Amino acid sequence: MLLRYLGSTKNLLGCVGGLLGVVLYVTGVVGWFWPFVVVALYLVGALLAPGEKVRLVPDTSAELRSSLETLVVRVSSQASRMPASTVDTVGRIAEVLRDLLSQPARLSADPDLQHAVVRLVRTDLPLSLETYLNLPWWFAARRAGAGSELVTQLGLLEAEAHRVAERFYAAEVDRQADHTRYLRDRDG
Repeated sequence: MLLRYLGSTKNLLGCVGGLLGVVLYVTGVVGWFWPFVVVALYLVGALLAPGEKVRLVPDTSAELRSSLETLVVRVSSQASRMPASTVDTVGRIAEVLRDLLSQPARLSADPDLQHAVVRLVRTDLPLSLETYLNLPWWFAARRAGAGSELVTQLGLLEAEAHRVAERFYAAEVDRQADHTRYLRDRDG
């Protein structure tokens, strides 16, 4: 708790105020009562500083990345039981999700996108894979529909991951298009 306060905006702004009090003493603006001025300016700075943001929902990006990596490793270890190309599809989905999860502050700024990523990592992708892998190997091998269902599900999940990434990077895409228009207009 103390360490968190020492690095807080309130403490830093209070220290700036206190330092200003010391500067006032050194320059001769305040006399023998300079310690009171330093304390008062510290308190003013600490009270005027904005409070720390309240986070009711903890940042789960690190946990999600860990869950995703564990899932990818486990799928790779079961590659012989899965239809061809499914491990590659899981890898492509994971790559998109890793990229989104690498920017936790930006992701948490949009609750809808964050929910979509959490749902993909924690529910949809594991459910598809676990359902298939929980079938007896001999049953899944004899029944072609089980493998094609998994391939279809993973295709849908990959498309959803790309839609989420499109929404995540929409501002950059717009900025790039604006810059292209600017360059065209500038040339002529």
